[in-house]
Amino acid sequence: MTLFDPETLRSVLGTGLLSFPVTHARPDLSFDEDAYREHVAGQSSLPTSGVFAAGGTGEFFALTPSEVARVVRAAVAASGDNKPVVAPAGYGTAQAVAMARDAEAAGASGVFLLPPYLTELSQSGLVAHVRAVCEATGLGVIVYHRANAAFGYDAVRELTDTCPNLIGFKDGIGDVDLMTRIHARLDGRLLSIGGLPTAETYALPYLEMGVTTYSSALLNFIPEFALDFYDAVRARDAATVYRKLDEFVLPYLDIRDRQPGYAVSIVKAGLRATGRDPGPVRPPLTDLTATELGELKALVEKVLPA
Repeated sequence: MTLFDPETLRSVLGTGLLSFPVTHARPDLSFDEDAYREHVAGQSSLPTSGVFAAGGTGEFFALTPSEVARVVRAAVAASGDNKPVVAPAGYGTAQAVAMARDAEAAGASGVFLLPPYLTELSQSGLVAHVRAVCEATGLGVIVYHRANAAFGYDAVRELTDTCPNLIGFKDGIGDVDLMTRIHARLDGRLLSIGGLPTAETYALPYLEMGVTTYSSALLNFIPEFALDFYDAVRARDAATVYRKLDEFVLPYLDIRDRQPGYAVSIVKAGLRATGRDPGPVRPPLTDLTATELGELKALVEKVLPA
């Protein structure tokens, strides 16, 4: 296992596509560790820059803290020596601090701080929350700008100035003004990550704001397509990007948008459509219907390698 200091992690993650693997489940919804390890090993073998265990696509919100710890350890064990694994932390500050410390103990290379779900909070409270997590670990920390964890520029600047191991900012809101300010004024001190659902949709315009990488859910089940798409984005090959959006991503979004929560469900369905069933999503999410799965399978077959 190779350890990454925060600065090295920031540099490494920005060089390629980010893998956010699904978390495999048995029919009784328990964690299927063997299947998960096999999937993470496959994801880690791809030319990507990092693996984010039990993130949003990995159903962090539906796992217990003890399950998160198992998932992180399984990902670290399966990822290989040179691929950084970023572990999740979230919920209230005390729980997030405990998860960050456990991530370090598990051998993860970084911490992905998800929103403290439900609770409304001020900017000063959000700053205190992030600072507490950063102070609890020597690992590099990436914050997720989403839902109630909606950062203003002043909060981002204060945290960047006072938390040396805060290395990344993942945008899940689509705040172009904020992303532009971060890119223009923080002099590359934070790695900007595209994090809107199905990030490929926004990848090309976001590149102009310094967002060199994003979380690709498609990498789970059509990795060749996802990697080719990323290469086209980095090459600023707009013709190829928009052709691929039209042939797959936009029809995929049409299925994804039929039900709330399908952004995760459709990824597991994509694996199922390619013959690698990851098990069901956990409640309160719901799986695609049989009809929707059939539509997705027909769509996926059009872009699979010959």
